[in-house]
Amino acid sequence: MKRLAGLSTLALIISATSGCGWLWGDDGYFRDRGSDYLQAQQVPPMQVPAGANLRPIEPLLPIPQQVADSRASGDYEVPRPQRLVAAETASDFSLQTSEDGRWLVALRSPSETYTAVRQFFTDNGFQIDEERPQTGEFTTAWQTRDQLAPGLVRNLGLGEGETRVRVRVEPGVQRQTSEVSLLSVQRPAGNNADVAWPERTANAELDRVLLDEMQTALVSRADQGGSTSLLAEREFDAPSRVTLSEAGSGSPVLQLDTDFNRAWSSVGRALSASDILVEDLDRSLGVYYVNLSEGAEKPDDKPGFFARLFGSAPDREEIEARAERYQVRLTTVNGGVQVTLDKDLDTVAPEDVARRVLTMLRDNLG
Repeated sequence: MKRLAGLSTLALIISATSGCGWLWGDDGYFRDRGSDYLQAQQVPPMQVPAGANLRPIEPLLPIPQQVADSRASGDYEVPRPQRLVAAETASDFSLQTSEDGRWLVALRSPSETYTAVRQFFTDNGFQIDEERPQTGEFTTAWQTRDQLAPGLVRNLGLGEGETRVRVRVEPGVQRQTSEVSLLSVQRPAGNNADVAWPERTANAELDRVLLDEMQTALVSRADQGGSTSLLAEREFDAPSRVTLSEAGSGSPVLQLDTDFNRAWSSVGRALSASDILVEDLDRSLGVYYVNLSEGAEKPDDKPGFFARLFGSAPDREEIEARAERYQVRLTTVNGGVQVTLDKDLDTVAPEDVARRVLTMLRDNLG
């Protein structure tokens, strides 16, 4: 019935417009009016009664001096509007300070920020001693001032001892943002004793200047179009180990050897890669609300005019009639994360459906 209505509408449009020159063309109602201003005529200024007390009248829309004169001919193509530059002047990297310390906020994903921050340290001569991309952490080796970039050493005011830095990149409060914090420790030159990491900064001025230098470098790198390796981005959020097993009840469960933040990010990306529609989500509960009967939403795949006219796109009633709604639930257990598929809070999904979905997620993780 819907397709018949669409065909009837199209037939009515074609029959009404065929042979009707009053609709289209230069004299039609729907003609191109982009060059109408070329035919505008100048009129005398408005006259007001003598003795009237008026404020000076300024033109609301003054005509530019470079406008074409009456001798111009041909159609005029309206230029595209210029891009706003206000957003381009704002930096994607800013420093925040509180009583508990100082950190850098990046309007970038944690994976992209991690790669850029790591690059800053290696560019300035730091050697990476320990690295855990899955948790967004790395630690530099003990190094003297002679091993680091002279400009950075001068700004940091490093002495003759050795310095080590621990860096942590975490997901920010807002989605697709990151927070970068660091902690430095020092020891006398030639002393090989290990130094424990303090709970709070022991070198406030050194950490402050190092964050300032990092922000400057990241802003410059972004202005120059610095890119991020997609492989590194995938490695950052990917759990180090993913296994599909069975719970005590026999229901399949996906085990992720990572923390909740990385698991939440990587499962969301795996759902999209598995072409599963996420209708809603609740990060505080650790739940993705999915509809297995629909593919993942892609903004670029919207139906065109004729597809909508002929009813190719399903309406809300059709979507509701065939909906297969489930909950992908993430639960922190013993330092890792378990992913299960439930029908609702009190009902597990059928074993075959859960195994199919969790298998797709496993294949798209890592």
